[in-house]
Amino acid sequence: MALALSVAPTSSSSSSLLSRNPNPSPNFRTTHLNFGSQRRIYTINPLLRSFKCLQSSSKDLNASPFSISAIASSSQTTELVPHRLQRLVKEFKSLTEPIDRLKWVLHYASLIPPMPELSRTESNRVMGCTARVWLEAELGQDGKMRFWADSDSDVSKGMCSCLIQVLDEASPEEVMELKTEDLAELNVGLLGGERSRVNTWYNVLVSMQKKTRRLVAEREGKVPSFEPFPSLVLTAHGIEAKGSFAEAQAKYLFPEETRVEELVNVLKEKKIGVVAHFYMDPEVQGVLTAAQKHWPHISISDSLIMADSAVTMAKAGCQFITVLGVDFMSENVRAILDQAGFEEVGVYRMSDETIGCSLADAASAPAYLNYLEAASLSRPSLHVVYINTSLETKAFAHELVPTITCTSSNVVQTILQAFAQMPELTVWYGPDSYMGANIVKLFQQMTLMTDEEIANIHPKHSLDSIKSLLPRLHYFQEGTCIVHHLFGHEVVERIKYMYCDAFLTAHLEVPGEMFSLAMEAKKREMGVVGSTQNILDFIKQKVQEAVDRNVDDHLQFVLGTESGMVTSIVAVIRSLLGSSVNSKLKVEVVFPVSSDSMTKTSSDSSNSIKVGDVALPVVPGVAGGEGCSIHGGCASCPYMKMNSLSSLLKVCHKLPDLENVFGGFIAERFKRQTPQGKLIADVGCEPILHMRHFQANKELPEKLVHQVLSCESKR
Repeated sequence: MALALSVAPTSSSSSSLLSRNPNPSPNFRTTHLNFGSQRRIYTINPLLRSFKCLQSSSKDLNASPFSISAIASSSQTTELVPHRLQRLVKEFKSLTEPIDRLKWVLHYASLIPPMPELSRTESNRVMGCTARVWLEAELGQDGKMRFWADSDSDVSKGMCSCLIQVLDEASPEEVMELKTEDLAELNVGLLGGERSRVNTWYNVLVSMQKKTRRLVAEREGKVPSFEPFPSLVLTAHGIEAKGSFAEAQAKYLFPEETRVEELVNVLKEKKIGVVAHFYMDPEVQGVLTAAQKHWPHISISDSLIMADSAVTMAKAGCQFITVLGVDFMSENVRAILDQAGFEEVGVYRMSDETIGCSLADAASAPAYLNYLEAASLSRPSLHVVYINTSLETKAFAHELVPTITCTSSNVVQTILQAFAQMPELTVWYGPDSYMGANIVKLFQQMTLMTDEEIANIHPKHSLDSIKSLLPRLHYFQEGTCIVHHLFGHEVVERIKYMYCDAFLTAHLEVPGEMFSLAMEAKKREMGVVGSTQNILDFIKQKVQEAVDRNVDDHLQFVLGTESGMVTSIVAVIRSLLGSSVNSKLKVEVVFPVSSDSMTKTSSDSSNSIKVGDVALPVVPGVAGGEGCSIHGGCASCPYMKMNSLSSLLKVCHKLPDLENVFGGFIAERFKRQTPQGKLIADVGCEPILHMRHFQANKELPEKLVHQVLSCESKR
């Protein structure tokens, strides 16, 4: 359902449109409701008592003075809203048959009049629902909130009417203090538990609260000085960039044909495959995306898929693989190709300098070694290491503590499966501190679920097993990604105020505040937390659903990860919109980036950076070359941006490098040995192979389980 909000003219009569029966009749199913009548509100009214009667017992309760700070906490909240909500819950619970609950929802739909067409505007829509819904709000002179709603679905309209009954003429504090969890009991048996309908309660409430927050700020003259984040708006007819940062991104989406042709020709001539990470520079991704149409051996993916793609390209006859990513990615590609028997295929990086990664560096520091040594003393123990680490780290760790690699998309299932196969296990996750904290928080949230809900996540777990594993789950607390580290408090506050009703996406590596925000949105199917691929798949799914509905809609996605993802996202969205007859659909991709994450090129247009004939006033990345702002939000990863288009073309043109001009660009094999005298490449690949076994078979390999338990027996 799609919903909407706007400020409506002041009126004190709205709630008189609502009336209710404080004691729902058990014979409700025999009541004849004239749903086809234009005057249906009057034919049903005799069943009910005026909604105003509900408020009579609360007239002597004075709402506390309201301010922005009171949104978060109010010590003088009345019991009016909880009282109304409980009465509504009792109504639904008194109706034992789903069809009767449906009729009751339709009855509520009849209690609110149609909204004028002038109010059915795009700005009044609220995202995330099955049908279109419009919601208006105002803050009256008496300090009370009033709401109006309409929908092109009677079921959705009825659900909105229920929420209006609860919150109409409530104080702003009461509106803001109602949580989506408080509405859970309204879902009992409703419409067969259809999830998309259930989410209507939550998404309408979030929209009510967003408008309430803004109206209070306007009334008190305390409107935050937030500017909208930059964004790209896509339609079937083209792309509109909002803000200089978005303009800089957008210009690279349509690369010069000569650059694309040059790359394709050299790739074909020399049988070169390209594996690139999602976080590449927009210029590089724009050219690669266009080149994919002419040369199949180009892959843009997350770090897990890169090595798999390289093997596929080698099997297809590619003699060289160029890796556009940080060094641990090229290391993994080299090692996996060797494991697959393609030692003769050359692997090349895009620089003769170190292309580092803050997470990989953290795992190479003495503090991480100390962390692993502590783990080795607590047996049985399993080290779950993030794939974004060097092969050397994986090798050294595996000799200290049995180790399995994970990604942001499979880490939760990896840990749950490990505890399922070895119930007495202790798990040590690293090196990403934010991801570790978020995993723990996720498991803590699972302790509030039922056994059935937990089994849906992992069939071999229950409430007791989740509670049991939590004290034995540890994470390293000194490692962060410089990109995701900066989705901090400032950015979160801005999202809460301006984008709380949008689709929220967040990488599992983001700080806790951003994680919690996206997790709350995920509960109502308005968010995703996971890997870059998870984020891309989520956006694709939501756009496809909107395309299938074939109605005018405006989807807004907040991109809670590195901005380099935009090229792949835009490509997917354009493909879906291009195949649709729905010309009214708009899809907006929002970059939560601060102005300090951009660099002004020059006030003199003659010295500005140009893309074709277009001069760019800003480019992603701060002047210091670090890509991210200390104030929150991130433009780009500075390490990833060392992989330039010019470097790619230069390397490709020189291959095969018979004169060893690009010796520093080669992804070298590890010839050094571990403390136990084994090759780093061999030992470092083993945790990766353990992960591949888990992905293919949904259980940890017997070899790894034996390693863990044999360590225990030696204690």
